[in-house]
Amino acid sequence: MLDFVKRILGLSKKESIRILMYHQVLPQSIAFKNDLIVTAENLDDQLKFIKSNYQTVFFRDLENSKSLKNKIILTFDDGYYNNLEYLIPLLEKHQLKATIFIPTEFIQNSKHGNNKLYMNFEELQSLDPSLVEIALHSHSHQNFSQLSLEESEKDLLKNMELLDENKITYSKVLAYPYGRFPKEKVSKKEFFSMLDRIGIVYALRIGNKIECYPFKNKYEINRIDIKYGDTLKTFKWKLKFGKTKL
Repeated sequence: MLDFVKRILGLSKKESIRILMYHQVLPQSIAFKNDLIVTAENLDDQLKFIKSNYQTVFFRDLENSKSLKNKIILTFDDGYYNNLEYLIPLLEKHQLKATIFIPTEFIQNSKHGNNKLYMNFEELQSLDPSLVEIALHSHSHQNFSQLSLEESEKDLLKNMELLDENKITYSKVLAYPYGRFPKEKVSKKEFFSMLDRIGIVYALRIGNKIECYPFKNKYEINRIDIKYGDTLKTFKWKLKFGKTKL
């Protein structure tokens, strides 16, 4: 009974795993208040704490990391160019790992014009694989709960196809755009069966809960949302409980 309670509260050092969700990283001097942004200064402090208390892993290494205590996965959505500018140097500084989820249509569009909101394929290729794991975030970044099963499958296959064409190594792990997927019982079952058929290993929602590995449901994995206004105290609380209110 005690072991079960520990797993539920994320206190089992071997079985529990925290999966953090980030998006953009910008210096305080140019950051603006937005929950999809974390300042580089705050992230630096957060990574210092993680370095001292947790061990970062990639999704692709989970099976070989079962005995590892205090596992944590850092995830960044959308492939923002500011990740290349500010996240990567911090990963190098602290020697930590992160997974970046890529919506390939955004990356395609970054080839055209002067807007450097997102990395391009060449920049994704240049990322150090010992620090960064690439994974899937759909092609067009649409809400899967609003697409037909056929549209969702086509979109995900396009996501993988473009990464393959551009010779980018990636893990078949999906972060749902907006954290959404079909919820109606039959539709969800069909959707998850499709994910399994096309080779998706894991899929992530938001949820703000601490997970346990092996995962109870590999297509409904919870992430903890780290926001712009989170103080270091709030950040530590989220790592302990998954959310700020119990």
